[in-house]
Amino acid sequence: MIVSREFAELSAADVGAARPSSVAVLPVGAIEQHGPHLPLSTDALVAEAAARAVVDQRGEELDLWLLPALAFGRSVEHVWAPGTLSLSTATFAAVLDDIGRSVAATGIRRLVFVNGHGGNISEIQTALRDIRLRHGLMTFATNTFVPVERDESFADAELGLGVHGGAMETSLVLHLRPDLVDLSAARRRIPQRLNDNEHVRFGGSVAFGWLSDDFGPDGYLGDPTRASAEAGERGFSALVAELGDQLAEVARFDFADFS
Repeated sequence: MIVSREFAELSAADVGAARPSSVAVLPVGAIEQHGPHLPLSTDALVAEAAARAVVDQRGEELDLWLLPALAFGRSVEHVWAPGTLSLSTATFAAVLDDIGRSVAATGIRRLVFVNGHGGNISEIQTALRDIRLRHGLMTFATNTFVPVERDESFADAELGLGVHGGAMETSLVLHLRPDLVDLSAARRRIPQRLNDNEHVRFGGSVAFGWLSDDFGPDGYLGDPTRASAEAGERGFSALVAELGDQLAEVARFDFADFS
């Protein structure tokens, strides 16, 4: 009898309960600096908490299986700071591929990366096709910060620049692990002149390479002084609801419907 939806808690015999229609859910984060006010584990913490909440709520309904979180990611923009533990691009790609190969061996045909770190996005998107090609899985990725910012972005205060360690991210950790937050160390860090550019800006038509200390020695962007546990609770609830809807669509997605 299966009593857990956490993959790592199953026995080898239990894994036979997984079916081709099952969905393997892999939280992916990072261990990297988030300024002096947040823990290194921020991205991994949020991704794992959101994925776990959805599997707890809808695991039976959608046949979801929570894989152990991959806490390490590609954090090259933060390697200047003590404590950042970053995988190289090649290592990160190889780890994702190895996980995909291993999931495919169980008979599960759907793998979803629930990503909590912006620096992982391009590598995960590349891995989606590579794993699809090499191992035959249907592969998907979602990012925990997208629905949260849609819910409450603090846009007026942060001018759309609260991309790392800002108000919402700090609020989420205040909700999930308030013991790890030091608001006394938080300051407003907004490079607002960046928004004077038409093209070379966050979200602009010209991408640019940046390191987190390019905008100041603290290594974060946003206004964490506006954070609150209440905003974090609202944001987390919105995130979990959105992720649940996303995984419901993943669970019924099939290329045969379009051929």
